[in-house]
Amino acid sequence: MDVADLGLPVDVPSTALFTDQYELTMLQAALRAGTAERRSVFEVFTRRLPEGRRYGVLAGTGRVLDAVENFRFDPDVIGFLRERGIVDEPTLEWLASYRFGGDIWGYPEGEVYFPGSPVLRVEGSFAECVLLETVILSILNHDSAIAAAASRMSSAAGGRPLIEMGARRTHELAAVAAARAAYVGGFATTSDLAAGFRYGIPTVGTSAHAFTLLHDHERDAFRAQVDSLGRGTTLLVDTYDVAEAVRTAVEVAGPELGAVRIDSGDLLLVAHRVRQQLDDLGATGTRIVVTSDLDEYAIASLAAAPVDAYGVGTQLVTGSGHPTCSMVYKLVARAESADPKAPLLPVAKRSTGGKTSMGGRKWAARRLDADGVAEAEVVGTGEVPSGLADRQLLVELVKGGTVVAREPLDAVRDRHTRARAGLPLSATQLSRGEPVLPTEYVQDVDGG
Repeated sequence: MDVADLGLPVDVPSTALFTDQYELTMLQAALRAGTAERRSVFEVFTRRLPEGRRYGVLAGTGRVLDAVENFRFDPDVIGFLRERGIVDEPTLEWLASYRFGGDIWGYPEGEVYFPGSPVLRVEGSFAECVLLETVILSILNHDSAIAAAASRMSSAAGGRPLIEMGARRTHELAAVAAARAAYVGGFATTSDLAAGFRYGIPTVGTSAHAFTLLHDHERDAFRAQVDSLGRGTTLLVDTYDVAEAVRTAVEVAGPELGAVRIDSGDLLLVAHRVRQQLDDLGATGTRIVVTSDLDEYAIASLAAAPVDAYGVGTQLVTGSGHPTCSMVYKLVARAESADPKAPLLPVAKRSTGGKTSMGGRKWAARRLDADGVAEAEVVGTGEVPSGLADRQLLVELVKGGTVVAREPLDAVRDRHTRARAGLPLSATQLSRGEPVLPTEYVQDVDGG
């Protein structure tokens, strides 16, 4: 059995109601006006990165593909829409047989992106494409925010493993998605068993302070844990006195003790003291794991500390201060009639306040310098310049309504590692700055 195919229960029977009401009311009006079947192109992009971020990380594409496949208006959903009077009967009849039959192209999951990057392109009739807006944005905005934070944290960790442990700090289903996105961004394991079950992510976990407090003495707690889980377990040593706990831990487990975890105090100072104490006690192979509300800045500050792994919760699942990527889903081209052969016309919003966009069906490529390092994100309409033809970023994900690009999560994780490594070194600096690559626009004279 492939557990990745099982899914998790949600409060509605399908992904079709993970949407805003105006998607359906637009559909009703378009059906009545005779414009619903016009061939259309929608694109997902962000106008800017969160303040201070140097690059974005695309995550959630695999979940988007699942959501598109499961976007079905079954009888219970149709009944709900009818009872509430949300749309009329002709629209309900249309929805009852809805299946997305168009094409989806996008950046491969794990790839980095920049302002204006068309990370997803959805093509089909207006009716079938417009319905997907909310669920696509919900997934990509959440998962990409978590993956970007995870990427910064994994970079700051400098090769030391990171444990995702934020399930108790977010919605129970969001926690599963967050663990997946964190794994894409470079985390090694998760504490969330649902994420392990759903996506095959390695899981870890031993004990909390409650387990120590349950017992009459700390030694009793340590003995019970070691007897149950073996000498390779991780003992939590900051419930009472750290130095005394470390001494007791080694006495109980011996120098073969797997690890100790520190969850409070001045982590830099305490880690040095604990490392010295462990070495003096002969437990030179015992690792030190630190937790306690870490973010990328705290992790970076511990670079010189004798820390072997980090556990991160709250700051990870909230995007380390940026819980969304502000991605949008915009119509960029549409046919002038329902004729399948009608040419596509570029369309774009024209308004003040920084919400303008570039019309036309777009391609994207990443230009490299002489050393093979990325130097620009190039986005354009029309013909792709010959020099960029082999550097195009969008790949086909769905063809004629059929998913054609599913891949293992480890492949996505490895892709992100390679993509980040291909950026200029300044990409991983934690200091505030502009996007590490400029976005250059190349517009066809006909607008695409």
